[in-house]
Amino acid sequence: MSRVIDGKAVAATVIDKVKASSADLQAAAGVKPGLAVIIVGDDPASHAYVGAKGRMAKECGFTSVQHTLPADTGQAELMALVATLNEDAAIHGILVQLPLPGHLDSDAVTQAVLPEKDVDGLHVVNAGKIATGDLDSGLLSCTPAGSMVLVREIHGKDLSGLNALVIGRSNLFGKPMALLLLAANATVTIAHSRTRDIAALARNADILVAAVGRPQMVKADWVKPGATIIDVGINRIDAPEKGEGKTRLVGDVAYDECAAVAGAITPVPGGVGPMTIAMLMANTVIAACRAAGRPAPAF
Repeated sequence: MSRVIDGKAVAATVIDKVKASSADLQAAAGVKPGLAVIIVGDDPASHAYVGAKGRMAKECGFTSVQHTLPADTGQAELMALVATLNEDAAIHGILVQLPLPGHLDSDAVTQAVLPEKDVDGLHVVNAGKIATGDLDSGLLSCTPAGSMVLVREIHGKDLSGLNALVIGRSNLFGKPMALLLLAANATVTIAHSRTRDIAALARNADILVAAVGRPQMVKADWVKPGATIIDVGINRIDAPEKGEGKTRLVGDVAYDECAAVAGAITPVPGGVGPMTIAMLMANTVIAACRAAGRPAPAF
């Protein structure tokens, strides 16, 4: 049986470091990290995510501000709020909860956030820094950054000689994940919906990262014995064994069968998910330290 990579435990160590860094910053410079979250509309899942982020920010000793806007909020009003937060020296991180209602231009909103306050790591400046190998002066996209922390738990910082396969090429995860693996000296392949015989590529991967949103797509015969599997998928499927109308969460990897072959694997839930919020907190304290001219912690 493979080692289960406990995302909750690793996230807790990140949060402990964030708390210490936040306390040090307040003691040394009198600066309290500030995180502002904007949510538009009443999507229950989005509100649950935002609530979790707000609670964690307060636990880390941050100033936590939430702007809840009605679903019919116009583009100009939303952009004006982002501009106001950009100018607010007490706010070091701005997060716009996605998805936004369909009538709003999400790209325009996320690109309006100042790169140095873009704690989601979605601005083209921050994406460009990852692409050019600059991992020190920008802000890393939270889920790829958290996934890399989990990879380092197994393999350390240097992935020289290891083959990595990222299944998925999204701007939100697949591309930045591949670039972070490349920066750590892995030999990286990106597979996607147009790739032929993904299974054959997967069988050569020492590190297999699945992020396509297809429930349990990766099967045991795709997995190289002893490989590390990072499962980023979160899919809700029917669970009749729990009762009529019940569902359960699964990843993009068929967990039970793949765990019998892999050397290490992240569960769903409890793997990558907790790391995303932890890295959001890490980005916020990094941004606050930089704004105060203080050395920023590394995670």
